Amino acid sequence: MRLFVLLLFAFINTSIVTATEEHPTLPIGSKAPAFSLKGVDGKTYSLASFTKYKILVILFTCNHCPTAQAYEERIIQLTKEYNPKGVGIVAVSPNDPKSIRLDELGYTDMSDTYAEMKIRAKQKKFNFPYLYDGDKQAMAKAYGPATTPHVFIFDKERILRFQGRIDDVEKPTETPTSFDTRNAIEELLQGKDVTTKTTKVFGCSVKWAEKGDWIEKAKRDWAAEPVNLEMINEEEVKDLLKNNSDKLRLINVWATWCGPCMIEFPDFVNINRMYRGRDFEFISICLDDTSRHAKALKFLQSKQASNKNYLFNMKKKWALIEAVDPKWQGALPYTLIVEPGGKIVYGKQYLIDPMQIKKLIVEHPLIGRYY
Repeated sequence: MRLFVLLLFAFINTSIVTATEEHPTLPIGSKAPAFSLKGVDGKTYSLASFTKYKILVILFTCNHCPTAQAYEERIIQLTKEYNPKGVGIVAVSPNDPKSIRLDELGYTDMSDTYAEMKIRAKQKKFNFPYLYDGDKQAMAKAYGPATTPHVFIFDKERILRFQGRIDDVEKPTETPTSFDTRNAIEELLQGKDVTTKTTKVFGCSVKWAEKGDWIEKAKRDWAAEPVNLEMINEEEVKDLLKNNSDKLRLINVWATWCGPCMIEFPDFVNINRMYRGRDFEFISICLDDTSRHAKALKFLQSKQASNKNYLFNMKKKWALIEAVDPKWQGALPYTLIVEPGGKIVYGKQYLIDPMQIKKLIVEHPLIGRYY
């Protein structure tokens, strides 16, 4: 099952191509198309912003793609090495954030909005400009990146001399055998013609604005998923906390009479849609009186909560509090992250920070940012 999910994700989100029919890749020998885009630093960048550089490397990448994330440190290192040698490196996110489904975000804690790009650049300490092209995608259409990442290298006259991959290994823990981008830069610095002018690229497909139908289909599919609310007792809650599964388990304890619970519950639904294709599951436990089963179920249905949902079927809520976490004082909502084997790695009374939760999940060894 896990292999099937990974293959499905790859089919949805990944391409091994050299061009797209809709937006063909810029041919070798072409002049660099003009652009004007805002960077995460608030400045506006164009080709003229890089006139001092002998060579210009334009790299299309993004926040959410596992392959793009796998190459972040290598891009930082390339900039450290070659910026002093007269090589300008600029990264561009070509994706329309509105065209990215939640289930395409299973390897990240962030999507590709401009606001999230600023967060990612700050976290990773990017030493290169990171530009946003997601609104109109004019630059992406002119250059035709097939995937993220996709590299375009221009000489002093801004003629395209190389387009393709950074190297031939995705995982940063493995050693490449072909350093394609580095080789092209070195040859141009030495005044030579680039030996390998194009390569195939591997990564996530560009999220074009015309993917709107794909997003609407996802919404219809989620709305059609069944929502259930089963009863659970004290011993069964203890079993949930033992987590005898192979999945990272996110548990939220809530009630319909708890205002903060109602406010944050949609965040859990979104988190579940992001990571349920991985070794992850979300479980909610409702503390409403059993006579309010119908009301609790109606709320869950309104939120399309197709995850596992339970209603505690005992009057003594103190028993559940002790069963869930002795450190919990009893106020709602209460949220836990439990590893297989029962180790609690996160416990929070009151509202969660969704960004913190997503970061904890994706950076857990069971999940991870890469294939």
